[in-house]
Amino acid sequence: MTLALAVVAGALIGLSLGALGGGGSILAVPVLVYALDQSPAQATTGSLVVVGVTSLVGAVAAYRAGNVLLARGVAFGLVATGGAIAGARASAAVPEAVLLGAFAVLMLAVGTLLAVRQWRGRHDDPADRPARRPGLDDPIITFSPTFACQCPRALKVLVTATAVGLLTGFLGVGGGFLVVPALLVALSLPMEYAAGTSLVVITLTSGVALLARAGSGVAPDWWPVVALTAAAAVAAVVGARIADRADTRRLSAAFTGLVLAVAAYTAVQALPALV
Repeated sequence: MTLALAVVAGALIGLSLGALGGGGSILAVPVLVYALDQSPAQATTGSLVVVGVTSLVGAVAAYRAGNVLLARGVAFGLVATGGAIAGARASAAVPEAVLLGAFAVLMLAVGTLLAVRQWRGRHDDPADRPARRPGLDDPIITFSPTFACQCPRALKVLVTATAVGLLTGFLGVGGGFLVVPALLVALSLPMEYAAGTSLVVITLTSGVALLARAGSGVAPDWWPVVALTAAAAVAAVVGARIADRADTRRLSAAFTGLVLAVAAYTAVQALPALV
């Protein structure tokens, strides 16, 4: 039964990461805690393995499909690594009840933001959009022939990347739900590139956060984690192919509903331990 749950949950996580570029770890931690009997500390560590490996597989598939801007993904990921190390060290200093409570709050916030974003997207008037957004070839910082800096965009990238890293290290989340909007807004990437490129960022930040946790003494039960990872990795390839054909708005709407449902359950379970 445990193996079957791991396979089904892994398939959902992989499809989310492959098709939408994020959201896998939002599901991975509750699954590891409530379905696979891991402690919150074990779950947030195991989630980094699941999401890191799955994102790597999905990134390769997206790259082959031509939906990844590798240099931009690597640059954003490297900026985020400082936050990932700090977050991983901070996670060892807080009680597990606080860790799970913080995760529930994060899930509720993410689900709400996703719902608001989708509502605005349906009611967006094309006439209200700016006439021109920065293009893919517009650099943020240049040194030749003269130094030039689009500092507001650079600050957006720095703040968002650091926040993604902190969340990755502290809660074991990949941060795709933040990375995709950041790449859309700060780097002006089209959605098909943002979803694929975010997988590169998630791979880097998850790997760094896992290394930072290596000396903490917290190790998950590896068999459920391996089963979850294997199922998610296979599904991520399928998800990357779905992203080329399916209506991502419908996928996002379904995922938002799932996140809100799991967030409510996690909050109900975490609240008694906090009070």
